[in-house]
Amino acid sequence: MRKLWRQFSRAVTAINTLTGYLSGVLIVICSGVLVFEVVVRYWLNWPTDWEIEMSIMLLIVATFMSAAFTQASRGHVGIEVLDSLLSERANRWRGVVGDILSMAFCLFIAWHAWKFFHEAWADGKMSNTAWAPKLWPAYLFMALGMTMLSLQMLVQLGDQHLHAHREDEE
Repeated sequence: MRKLWRQFSRAVTAINTLTGYLSGVLIVICSGVLVFEVVVRYWLNWPTDWEIEMSIMLLIVATFMSAAFTQASRGHVGIEVLDSLLSERANRWRGVVGDILSMAFCLFIAWHAWKFFHEAWADGKMSNTAWAPKLWPAYLFMALGMTMLSLQMLVQLGDQHLHAHREDEE
């Protein structure tokens, strides 16, 4: 069972690392799109209608798909002042309870993002702008990102549990 868990943990971490780096690439592409917009509007006087919305879509994808990568390194905001005030055991429990509550929240958001994705896909919903892109890709990446964030939290909780049992056995 532990071997299966380690394989699952490695797979989730590998996927989240890959999507974290790809999110960085998307941010660079987004910057290029915005620079293009400024150049063509300012110097060439071309009207533009897709660049801002494309940038928003790219940033949505980058934000949600990098969340699990950030969680893997515990890069999200934490309350570090409590670390020095509480005992090691209390901090461990605070971390577990915080991870469980965070995972529950992320699962709630993921569930609703999957519903939004399905609705946008089934109904063919589009943005109400001149470019009018389909909305399902943004909802898909929101749902995938929150699902992977939830899985990353599950992996961290499971790894903590296995680590605690190893310490008890020694």
